[in-house]
Amino acid sequence: MPQLKNFVAVDWRAGKDKIYFFFKDTNTYSRFDIEDNRVIDGHPTTPNAINWHDFHPHAQDLRFGFTTTGFETPEYLGFDSDILWLFYHDGEQPMVCKYDQDTDKANSFMPLSKSPWFLLEPYFNRIIAGTWRESAHQPRAFEFLLNDGTCVLINLTNDVNTVHHKNIKDIWPELSRYQHRIITAVQNDRSLADSYYYVFLTGNQYLRCNLWTHRLLEGPIDVNDGNWPGLLRD
Repeated sequence: MPQLKNFVAVDWRAGKDKIYFFFKDTNTYSRFDIEDNRVIDGHPTTPNAINWHDFHPHAQDLRFGFTTTGFETPEYLGFDSDILWLFYHDGEQPMVCKYDQDTDKANSFMPLSKSPWFLLEPYFNRIIAGTWRESAHQPRAFEFLLNDGTCVLINLTNDVNTVHHKNIKDIWPELSRYQHRIITAVQNDRSLADSYYYVFLTGNQYLRCNLWTHRLLEGPIDVNDGNWPGLLRD
C-alpha cells in the first residue's frame, strides 16, 4: 500500500468544494471532489502550465495553503471572492502566491516579508497547515499548526495586526497527543454545518475534527479506498 508522506492538502471553494493533495516527493497532485467523494479520474498527475498555470514550477516547494472566500480584507489585500493562498519556498526565500480560484489563475507572487502574511515569517519553516477561522466577531482570524507542537493565531484588521504563539494543548487538547505525527491538515467548509478539519497523520491515518469547537470527532482512522477513494492511487 502506498504511504502518504511529505504531502500538502489545501481546500478549494469555487464551484463544488474540493481538496487538492500535493505529493512533493513525486511532484504530483490529486483532486478530491468532496460531493462525489472521490479522486477524479486521471489523478495523480503532474502540475503543469495548463492545470496550475504560473504556479506549477513552485508546487514541489509548497509548504501549506488555504482558501478565503468573500474575504472582506484590509485595503492592501483588497476584496476577493475565492482566493487560494499558497505558501512556498523559492530557494531560501519564503513566498506567497495569491491564486484566484474564480479565474483559475495566479494573481500575484510576493515575498512573505512584503505580503499581508508577514507576521508568519518567524514561524514559516515550522508551519505544516493553515486555515481561515472566520467568525462574526473575528472575520480575519487565522490558525496555523506547527511541527513542534505549537499553534500560531493571527488576526488581521484595518488598524491592528495581532499574533499569538500557543501550545497546541491550549487550543486542541485532544489533538495534542498526535502532535508529532501530523503531516498536513485541511478544512472542509460544509454548508449549514460546522466545518470539518481533516488532520492527516503518519502511518496512513487521519483525524476528523470540528474546526469551530476544537474537538476531535473521530480517529485515528485508516486512510483507505472506502473513506478517501482514489487517494492511495499511484
